[in-house]
Amino acid sequence: MFGFSAQTLYPLWACRDPVRGYGQPPDEPADSDVTVTLPEEQIDAIIGRVRQRLGDAPQDRAEPAPASQWTEVGRLPGMVADTVSGDGRLVCRNVRAFVSGTVVERAIVEIDGARIMSISQNAPAGTSGARVIDGQGRFLMPGIIDAHAHLSMMEHTKRYPHQPKGAEPLRDGLRGHLVGSTLRRAVRMGVTTIRDVGAYADTVLDVRQAMRYGAFIGPRVLSCARIVSPTAPGGRFFPGMYREADGPDDIRRAVREQIRSGADFLKIMSTGARSVELENPHPSQCTPAEMQAFIDEAHRQGYRDAAHCEGLGGTELAVVAGADTIEHGFYLNQRPDLLDRMAASGAVLVAKSNCGRPETDPDGGTVYPVGPDAMETYVRDADAAGARIIGACCGSTPAHIAEIRRVVDGLRAA
Repeated sequence: MFGFSAQTLYPLWACRDPVRGYGQPPDEPADSDVTVTLPEEQIDAIIGRVRQRLGDAPQDRAEPAPASQWTEVGRLPGMVADTVSGDGRLVCRNVRAFVSGTVVERAIVEIDGARIMSISQNAPAGTSGARVIDGQGRFLMPGIIDAHAHLSMMEHTKRYPHQPKGAEPLRDGLRGHLVGSTLRRAVRMGVTTIRDVGAYADTVLDVRQAMRYGAFIGPRVLSCARIVSPTAPGGRFFPGMYREADGPDDIRRAVREQIRSGADFLKIMSTGARSVELENPHPSQCTPAEMQAFIDEAHRQGYRDAAHCEGLGGTELAVVAGADTIEHGFYLNQRPDLLDRMAASGAVLVAKSNCGRPETDPDGGTVYPVGPDAMETYVRDADAAGARIIGACCGSTPAHIAEIRRVVDGLRAA
């Protein structure tokens, strides 16, 4: 995945000399003037060790799993916990429906249980026993998918208790009930799948299991469990959200721990977050070897991965290493070569704007500036390069869902 130039491999004199120190080449041959010739395999071993010290060892790298080896969708914990079910057959007639990017007028949609069986302008063969609904010409919308959410991060919203001085301390289990309330509200708004990309401790996993066993009805939830991250200030700001890991071996262990916990996909902090005042979001937080270990381990076990990428340093690292999704990717319009690479590999840009120091909107939600480049610009350039794009809203509120419109506006301007 990574190449090496001749300049990358230090000559032997770059090692520490007891007299000259580091980096001083010998002026003259030694007095003994002895030439030592090493066997080729020993030279290869030395080069390999140098590559490891540079943080980019090519050995022990698995190729991404072919499509046939991805974990079966039905085995993903979010799908196992899915409670979506239907009560017999349902026929919705006289509706407007989206089919392959076009609108079908006066459509008839046949549903059996939780599966859409057909969308056509012809009545299904036999509606006996089916519940029939007349849509009266209205749009029948597909379920909305929120591809980037932090369900348990709600301290800056009106829905989180802001206590007066002297009030009873909040109990540990309260956050889970608030997340449950958010999920009930989301499904009523038409959000049927939420991809949670980082939560406090196991809150979202616990709430998802509660839905599985009938505590309440909500959308399907796909979770990354804890975010894998090199040791960084974010671990202090979001206690219990990160699994901090350093070095390739610890990164691999962290990936396995999240799969054990019930993750549907894995996520890594390739850069810091601009929402953390002590983090610089521009350089990469990982070494190449750590990023490659993360992606290799996820793919080896048949799971997709996501990389939090704000600045170009970490974005480049994730794209070159083969990350499946690039979350944010604010400055990709400055690197057309990375957009071309994403288009070629099929990597997905999860575009969203709200990632920065908070600003409160009139509805009491939280909106964040996108940074120097307008969202429409980098979305438009990504689309022009042929990269796959998903619009995300980072929260199922009207203010957040309005962000998806910004993605659409960016594409319209292309």
